[in-house]
Amino acid sequence: MPKKSQYSIGELSQICNVSKKALRFYDEKGLISSLRHDCNNYRVYTHDEMLNVLVLKYYKQMGFKLDEMKEFLTGNASNIPSAMGEAFERKLSEIQKEQVALRRSEESLRDWRGLLREAELVIAKGVTEVSVRYIPQAELLFQEQPFDGDIKSAIINARFMDYVEKTGNAITGPVHIHFSSMKKRMAGEEQPVRIMQRTLPPNAEAGRTSFGGCMMASCYHIGDIERIHETYARFVDWIERHGYAADDDCYERYVTDYWTTGNSAGHVTELLVKVDRPRLR
Repeated sequence: MPKKSQYSIGELSQICNVSKKALRFYDEKGLISSLRHDCNNYRVYTHDEMLNVLVLKYYKQMGFKLDEMKEFLTGNASNIPSAMGEAFERKLSEIQKEQVALRRSEESLRDWRGLLREAELVIAKGVTEVSVRYIPQAELLFQEQPFDGDIKSAIINARFMDYVEKTGNAITGPVHIHFSSMKKRMAGEEQPVRIMQRTLPPNAEAGRTSFGGCMMASCYHIGDIERIHETYARFVDWIERHGYAADDDCYERYVTDYWTTGNSAGHVTELLVKVDRPRLR
């Protein structure tokens, strides 16, 4: 491309692939200065300013803000390489933090999408039969709390969320509640519970508990969680009829719940309890 002494705003826009609106904005901010044509007061730009536009595009690609770009172009610092190096180190640190946040967002979205697909299939197929299956082991963040029967407040749990934030964690996936007594859960009685959920990396130091890693009886409850005792009755009856010995405690895994929708018709809860075949005497 032949070198010119001056460029119109249209020419500069085409050469640098930058909109005229952006060029006017850069001019107003003192980043790219224009001259005014004597005849019509149109903006015209020197060759050096055209080159500066390309430099700005490169800084913008690296994520620098306009004020930072202006400092680089003017080069007012006494030790320019050192000052720019510090700015680049700060920008790298900012980007690394943003990458962590983006990875967390992506993983949370993937988990949530997976739960929605699971709920969709369970509801569409009416999957409510009891089965015994291996539950893979997972390490979950937990907090012990009393449970007074208010299941919505136990799932959307202010105290647990405060604990998550104060320990520097972020959570994803379904909420799990570990009930110390399945009988009390069925009767709606108060009892101690563990609120549990998976954390996202990087994991901060906080209480962890192992979940799964064993054979468990599983059954989905579809609909209003307040009516889950009906599914429990069928669940326990199946376990007894098929000759399994169940632990006293149990788990509820909330596939879709109050976090997902206020319409209880879209709620899907998985009941889980560790089981063994009773030994023959």
